[in-house]
Amino acid sequence: MGKKKPRPRRSFTPEFKAEIVELCRRGDRSIRQVAADFDLTETAVRDRVRQADLDALAARLNNRPRKCLGYRTPAQCVALTL
Repeated sequence: MGKKKPRPRRSFTPEFKAEIVELCRRGDRSIRQVAADFDLTETAVRDRVRQADLDALAARLNNRPRKCLGYRTPAQCVALTL
């Protein structure tokens, strides 16, 4: 049996990625169904959802004021040093 040709690497817009995450979080379709509907691999969809969760957590932590920073957020402190 011959090897299958690998699919060319595709790139997607941030809006498309956000739509995929939203469809998965809505709960009316499984990750497998969303992947099949958009001709994506399940792994790619799972990774995108996981990354969106991590991005949301990082944003929440980086935008929380800290007492040790004079009740400023880490982002504000970085902006002051630039």
